[in-house]
Amino acid sequence: MKATFGQNLLRIILGLFMTTAGIGHLTFQRDEFQAQVPSFLTDNESFIDFVVLSSGVVEILFGLSLLFVVKYRPHVGIALAIFYILIFPGNISQYTNGIDAFGLDTDLKRLVRLFFQPVLILWALWSTDGLKFLSNKFKK
Repeated sequence: MKATFGQNLLRIILGLFMTTAGIGHLTFQRDEFQAQVPSFLTDNESFIDFVVLSSGVVEILFGLSLLFVVKYRPHVGIALAIFYILIFPGNISQYTNGIDAFGLDTDLKRLVRLFFQPVLILWALWSTDGLKFLSNKFKK
């Protein structure tokens, strides 16, 4: 499947975003990412840190895959969309518990952030031809 210029541009932007976010998990935004780990998951600080660090590594891998893995581009997009779904409870937790992080310091800002997650999911699927790949799989 040949990607359009727009798809490639948005895939590259998303890849850079994911790589930067992953680095943030490991370094300068570690505390803010720890605040997003849902309290129902654990209250153990070491495990929370493990979740943040491991998800940071995963995000870096997704970012680099978006940038450099051409052969499996649709698969990467589908996996990233699933990842966005899996981390959504952290965003819900941030909203429902009124947790300030990443400049989201009001309920309205945290609520608006919830509506951005579907945008990320569609972005990952569209920019990688994941939607077309899935559509073709279900047509068979």
